[in-house]
Amino acid sequence: MVLPSRRDLAVRALLARHPLTDDQPLAALLDLQGVRDAANDLHAAFDEVTAPGRPVLHTFAVKAGSLVPVLRLLDGFGIGCEVASPGELALARAAGLAADRIVLDSPAKTPAELAEALALGIALNADNPQELARLDALVGAGREPAGPVGLRVNPQLGGGTIDAMSTATATSKFGVALGDPGARDWVVRACTDRPWLTRLHCHVGSQGMALERMAAGVRATYELAEEINAAAGRHQIDTLDIGGGLPVNFGSDEVKPTFREYARLLRRTVPGLFDGRYGLVTEFGRSLLAKSGFILARVEYTKSAGGRPIAVTHAGAQVAVRTVFVPESWPIRVAAYHADGLPKQDGPQVRQDVAGPCCFAGDLVARDRPLPRLVPGDLVALLDTGAYYFSNPFGYNALPRPGVYGYSADGEGPAVLTTLRRPQTVAELVAEYGGDC
Repeated sequence: MVLPSRRDLAVRALLARHPLTDDQPLAALLDLQGVRDAANDLHAAFDEVTAPGRPVLHTFAVKAGSLVPVLRLLDGFGIGCEVASPGELALARAAGLAADRIVLDSPAKTPAELAEALALGIALNADNPQELARLDALVGAGREPAGPVGLRVNPQLGGGTIDAMSTATATSKFGVALGDPGARDWVVRACTDRPWLTRLHCHVGSQGMALERMAAGVRATYELAEEINAAAGRHQIDTLDIGGGLPVNFGSDEVKPTFREYARLLRRTVPGLFDGRYGLVTEFGRSLLAKSGFILARVEYTKSAGGRPIAVTHAGAQVAVRTVFVPESWPIRVAAYHADGLPKQDGPQVRQDVAGPCCFAGDLVARDRPLPRLVPGDLVALLDTGAYYFSNPFGYNALPRPGVYGYSADGEGPAVLTTLRRPQTVAELVAEYGGDC
């Protein structure tokens, strides 16, 4: 079955088991088969280009889907975790991830985080010279790294179409800026002076970044590793962490670009990366989950202003913060359903706004969008929202977080649902906002 068909079955299954009520007027769903397919595609893409026997650790950027059952699911599909905070590390450990399947990246690691990672054997990538000095002190105090330690570099290749997602600009806050005066020589010396520095890490950017620029960042990192190893007179840098960042197509159900396209581009651009001398780590996030998720919300009211029809729903900035505040960079598709869960395909398309419940005028998830005319009681689905949307809520107006449900559908019967996160109760929300203090 194709993704849209499974999605339609999931809507009806959700309404049968968890109707959208006044207390819970929206819910999020994740296609478990879609997640499995994405994980399999990632493995197959890099298996095709990697030398036999060389290790490749694929990790999932936890920030893209910070739900323990999702991390456990991905671990079962052979995908580890890339974490960037103590909370994300706690989530990965709660999901049962082994230490050697976790990578710690963050520009603001505390001494306690560094010591914990060294003790547990979690791979970590130092972000800057000051952090490396902290590691020197810890290692010098007898805390030999139980796991691999790397250094993050910034090849300063420029940005993509979304500034906030571009991590390899001239002034990016991430990593050691290789083009700055003396920086490259410093990196070479820093590594040759520390035999326990065995990795280099680079992440050029995420959504809006051209594949060619991502590949150029990997090539720059590979060339630096070759330079360090030549200076050291040994194969010291043995693994390259090439980050993630594969863009997602938010315009249709088609998956593009694919992991295979990117892996083949890397093989053409950086052939030495795949000759068997280097291990690999990847950190994909959005591209593993986005297409498999959607948010379903009830239309509460419809009105017209200035001749523009407006549908007021229960899904807005609290679940789609990027789309609401930066719609030109984060547009999402909207599908319409009748109250009984059947796709709403009857009648002419009408240009209308789809608004959320938050108390500010810009809380719109779609503007002037052609859709079947929505009426109270209809449902709207915000598509391609499996990554970042329902797992990273925005606390505006103290709206309770929706339940998240995984679904499986094969066309032989109704979709089967499993709870990934229970809906937040008002009592839980009150406690979160200090009600128990």
